[in-house]
Amino acid sequence: MKKYIIAIICSMMIFPGMTLAYSDYIIPGGETLGIDIKSEGIMIIGFYKINGKYNKGELRVGDYITKINGEDVTSLEQLTTKIENNVSKKKIIVTYTRKGKTSETAIDLIYDNNIYKTGLYVKDSITGIGTLTYIDPNTKIYGALGHEIMEKSTNSIVEIKTGTIFENRITSINKSINGNPGSKNAEFNLNNIYGDIKKNTKYGIYGNYSALLPQKETLEVAEIDEVEVGEAFIYTVLENQKVEKFSISINSINEDAYIKNLIFSITDERLIEKTGGVVQGMSGSPIIQNDKIIGAVTHVIVDDVLSGYGIFITTMLVEGEN
Repeated sequence: MKKYIIAIICSMMIFPGMTLAYSDYIIPGGETLGIDIKSEGIMIIGFYKINGKYNKGELRVGDYITKINGEDVTSLEQLTTKIENNVSKKKIIVTYTRKGKTSETAIDLIYDNNIYKTGLYVKDSITGIGTLTYIDPNTKIYGALGHEIMEKSTNSIVEIKTGTIFENRITSINKSINGNPGSKNAEFNLNNIYGDIKKNTKYGIYGNYSALLPQKETLEVAEIDEVEVGEAFIYTVLENQKVEKFSISINSINEDAYIKNLIFSITDERLIEKTGGVVQGMSGSPIIQNDKIIGAVTHVIVDDVLSGYGIFITTMLVEGEN
C-alpha cells in the first residue's frame, strides 16, 4: 500500500428528533479570504537562552499567558507594559492556561545587554489566507478551510478570542512539486471586512457573514450517499479575485473518516500548469458534482501534489450550525 505524507492546505452523532437548521441550497464559495485571528491569551511559541540557560519556570510551548502578577493581559503591548512595570522586582508571576486548566508559575526577569528579558517567544495573533466554502443564505453562517487553523511552531489549534475574514487579492502562486507544496500569495485589504470568526474547529472556521451576499445562484447540498467516484469540479481563485471552475476526479470515498472523506486528483490542465497541483491557500475550495455541492478541499498529499483530500459538505454544515 502506498504511504502518503499529508499537509494542511488550514464522528458526528445525530440524536432522534434532532433537526438540522442548515439550508438545502447554499451559496458556493471559492473566493479567497484574508483571515485574522486574535488568540485567547498570548501564545508561547518558543524559548531562547539567556546567559546559556532557559528561563521558563513551568511554562511550555503552546501555553497561553492570561495574566501577569494577577492582572489580565490580552495583547503583546499589554504584556510588555506589565513586564516593564515589574522590572524592579526582577520576577513576575505568570498565569497561564494549558488544555483548559489554569496554573501559575514564577519566572525571573534577567538583565542582559542593557535590557530585561524573559526568554519567551510569544504571539497574540495569526494572519493568513484560505478559501470560502459556502454561505447559508438564510442564516448568513459561512464555513471555510475545512480544517482547523494551527500554530506552526506549537502544532496546536489556535484558541480564538476574536477574528475576522476580509478581502484579499491573489498576486502570484508558488507552484507545488512533489515533496514541497506550493502556495497562493495575496495582498490583504483589512479595511473590507466580510465577517467574523466565531470558532476554529477540526472541520474548519465558521462565523457570521456580514457583508453583502455574493450575487450567485445557490447550489443544492448533496447527501453523503449521493457522492460518487468520478468527475467533479472545484471553485477557486488563481488570479486577483476571479473565482474559476476546474475539473478534478474523485478517486475514492471514505464515509468513516472525520475530514479526509474524499481523495481526488486534479485533471484540469490549466490548473496544473498554473499551480503544479494542490497548493496551500486552496483549502476550503468547494467541490461540485452533478450540479450539487458535495464537499471542500482540505489537504494536499505532499508526495503526490496532483492529489488531495476533501471533507463532506454536510459535515461542515452541521458544524457551522452547532
